[in-house]
Amino acid sequence: MNRTVVYAIGGNALLSPTGQNEEESSLVIAKVMSDVIDLLEAGWRVILTHGNGPQVGHLMSLDGTQPMDAWVAATQGMIGHNLAINLDSILKKRNRPESTAVVLTRVEVDMKDKGFKFPSKPVGPVLNAEQVMTVDWDIAETIKGPRRVVASPKPVRILDIEVIRSLIDRNAIVICCGGGGIPVVYKDNFFYGVPSVIDKDLLSSLLAIEMSVDALIISTAVDSVKTNFGTDKEKSHDYMTLDDARKNIDNGEFPAGSMGPKVEAICLALESIEGLKAIICQPGQAISALRGDTGTTFVN
Repeated sequence: MNRTVVYAIGGNALLSPTGQNEEESSLVIAKVMSDVIDLLEAGWRVILTHGNGPQVGHLMSLDGTQPMDAWVAATQGMIGHNLAINLDSILKKRNRPESTAVVLTRVEVDMKDKGFKFPSKPVGPVLNAEQVMTVDWDIAETIKGPRRVVASPKPVRILDIEVIRSLIDRNAIVICCGGGGIPVVYKDNFFYGVPSVIDKDLLSSLLAIEMSVDALIISTAVDSVKTNFGTDKEKSHDYMTLDDARKNIDNGEFPAGSMGPKVEAICLALESIEGLKAIICQPGQAISALRGDTGTTFVN
């Protein structure tokens, strides 16, 4: 049986609706496409997930009349289409048998989650001084600067998991769980969309667990996980144990707005899946990271 990998792409790595950083974003997408093809040729079945922070934030700033869950759904379709059409073009050129499938993915959350009381998930671009003073949003200072923050509850259940499972069993390249999924709650025998953004790395971890995959790869802008980041004591880690990762999270080594959710997601998956290959690396390095030549490999 083929091995299955969940490969998570950051929203900042993808082309935003504003067209900013188009050349850089196109290069990242090309590297992701290369990773997917390399994984397929190495015998892996691939599930792609992606972030949507810049995209959903931009659309929300243009039209405040639509509920947030609708914009999450819109960006899932937009980004999924972009990834799929690029992949399908490459697959056709290489005469590969696989095809892509984009699944608009709904994810159940708990309205009692503390994330609704304490908005913490950055969305959209860095705000200028005038915006900070005038907009009626929750705003927090991030590594990149002040950004809008919204509720970020933990994912409870992936409603479309059986659809994803059936597609991957048919050797499709499944693009799903975009932007952390469309957040919904179940109340009075009915599902409702709720205004929040689920962290895509935590959802990627839940997806990996539900699918019992063989590998979880979270791609990011840095070449490896680092401690004492940005100081003269900065250290890159080729390997990190689960215990050390947990200690570093508890010590505040990994900020909540950047590396924190990624390492937490890796830890949750490692604790649930025996023999999991769990990696954080840059786009374009998937195969070399699986070999242990680059990135950070986490071990239980």
